[in-house]
Amino acid sequence: MPIVDNAVYVEGKRTANPESLDITFELVRQRHGLAWIGLYRPGKDEIGAVAAEFGLHRLSVEDAISAHQRPKIERYGEQLFVVLRPARYIDETEKVEFGELHIFLGPDFVVSIRHAESPDLSAVRQRLEETPELLTLGPEAILYGILDQLVDEYAPVVAGLQNDIDEIEDQLFTGEPSVSRRIYSLSREVNEFDRAAKPLVEMIESLKRGSDKYHVDVELQRNLRDVLDHAIRISDRIETFRGNLQNALSVHTTLVAQQQNEEMRNMTQVSLEQNEQVKRISSWGAILFAPSLIAAIYGMNFDDMPELKWQFGYPMALIAMVICSSALYVVFKRQKWL
Repeated sequence: MPIVDNAVYVEGKRTANPESLDITFELVRQRHGLAWIGLYRPGKDEIGAVAAEFGLHRLSVEDAISAHQRPKIERYGEQLFVVLRPARYIDETEKVEFGELHIFLGPDFVVSIRHAESPDLSAVRQRLEETPELLTLGPEAILYGILDQLVDEYAPVVAGLQNDIDEIEDQLFTGEPSVSRRIYSLSREVNEFDRAAKPLVEMIESLKRGSDKYHVDVELQRNLRDVLDHAIRISDRIETFRGNLQNALSVHTTLVAQQQNEEMRNMTQVSLEQNEQVKRISSWGAILFAPSLIAAIYGMNFDDMPELKWQFGYPMALIAMVICSSALYVVFKRQKWL
């Protein structure tokens, strides 16, 4: 069984490190202590064994086995089932990696099932073991420690996303074609982060509302309020990120449209210039066509052609060429083709 850590605590101090769950269950009953079992990516049979040992509710066990659950908190009598979505920022790939954490709480036990590298529950266990007075407050203290660690590990994710958004804002005016794809990719990460972090606010508020009913220590309630404040700030930052990305996408769309309009104007200008050149070429072609036509006709030298032997035939042909060319030149000039 993938047991990461397995300990029995009495009055906030670790008193045993059982080798099996059977021994853990027995020691908890004998010493009236608290068991905290940490599992890493267990299988169906392994979760079933834990469920049978501690009498976990079947619905919560089914959720733990199927995994891929949304963040939530559910109570089954004296038992509490919590699903959390931890996250960490990978600097090498500039991506956010999301995981899943299931927590079962009972009067004398805590079972944490981790499906990702985060959060670092060993750090939570160490911090609580260094403060036995907090650990004596029971399973709720362990849940508080896990929530606190989870929210703390959200901070680097917020910083990483902020850095990515800053880079996008710098790239907006460089004309890089990959900007839009990066905006969409980052928007998906922000939305996923929002689905992971936003439910924490309601979950912690739900825990606070049940504090009096389930006799949660006042100091622990204060600690939960502190975690709630951090969760609210993170939720607000996520909303800011979404607004920034939406603005960045709008600016990018506007810049792309302006660039396309500028290209269209340039193409139109080139087309107009080409049309002017075509007009000039066509005009001069027409002007030169008239004398060429006259010369071609009178160059055929047929015997029966009129004016062929006339002494003024040659001057008249030249005059006709000049008149036709001049008339065409005047017409094209007035039409501003020349």
